[in-house]
Amino acid sequence: MTRSVNLNKVAVQNTNDLFPDELPGISVLSSDKFQAWDAFVLSCPEATFFHRAGWQTVIEQAFGHKTWFLYIEEGGHIQGVLPLAEVNSMLFGHSLSALPFCVYGGIAAVSDSVRIKLDQAAQILAARLKVDYLEYRNLQPFHQDWPTKDLYVTFRKTIDPDVEQNMLAIPRKQRAMVRKGIKYELQNEIDQNTERFFQAYSASVHRLGTPVFSRKYFQLLKTIFAEDCELLVVTKDKNVVSAVMSFYFRDEVLPYYGGGTDAARDLAGNDFMYWELMRRACERGYRIFDFGRSKQGTGSYSFKRNWGFEPQPLFYEYQLHRAKTIPEHNPLNPKYQLFIKAWQKLPLSLANLIGPHIVKNLG
Repeated sequence: MTRSVNLNKVAVQNTNDLFPDELPGISVLSSDKFQAWDAFVLSCPEATFFHRAGWQTVIEQAFGHKTWFLYIEEGGHIQGVLPLAEVNSMLFGHSLSALPFCVYGGIAAVSDSVRIKLDQAAQILAARLKVDYLEYRNLQPFHQDWPTKDLYVTFRKTIDPDVEQNMLAIPRKQRAMVRKGIKYELQNEIDQNTERFFQAYSASVHRLGTPVFSRKYFQLLKTIFAEDCELLVVTKDKNVVSAVMSFYFRDEVLPYYGGGTDAARDLAGNDFMYWELMRRACERGYRIFDFGRSKQGTGSYSFKRNWGFEPQPLFYEYQLHRAKTIPEHNPLNPKYQLFIKAWQKLPLSLANLIGPHIVKNLG
């Protein structure tokens, strides 16, 4: 279904006319096309929340990275999209990905011919930019001859229309944790700003020894995706216990960033939080609970399986350009273990100050 292009015959030219000869009809997203782009994404079965046009603004304004959101339009209607972002870091290399900071990506198109054309455009662009690699984060395999990694899986499950059936579907031990949170009379509410969410999230990632995203990033997500981005905060006696930022797309709810304070473990705060999110989604008529990506063999992987979710493979495919091997920028890489231990010892305020300057280049 796919074929490669000659990567050595092209060079970087005018960004307003990227593909004059090789691939006529490829366009780069501008703000006047946001509405048409999102209308296509909403209607295309292959598209995900992470194909939405708003990610262009988020990635450019939160991280300062160059984006290349490519699309093909025929007869006045968009036929396919490929959101790409370029990350050029002295520490972590030079990449072109669909899409960094997102768990899903790649090409969404109505036909194989459109899909192939967008794929060729990405390969040409990657060669012109002289990146180390081109990356697609697919839900389904596309380039089966490209190097891939099987580190990541996703967890998706149908939400039963009956709230109590969803409770009973949680395996017994995990269900007991949810009921423990209920017994402690935890409260939950929806926030319109990110302050309490950031308090819980930053404390959680600091315990794990990983850098935190900036406050600006979360504020942008909330502003740009508006009612499709929800902040659920769990409290005990008005003190923050845990919080989660979720996205809503079509009939799906996607808890994406979450975490808990030190009190969350004793109070079963995270278990209660995800149950409340599922309960609310059920009552609003959503059909799919997307628990998101986890690395195999990690605590979050086990947590989601304990909820009765089964892992589904993700197909992260790489076309290597200057790189010799696929990147391994993740906490499971042994070379990062000393960094993680040192990061955990930093004061939280200092970690929150330094972290965004590191994580923006990881993608």
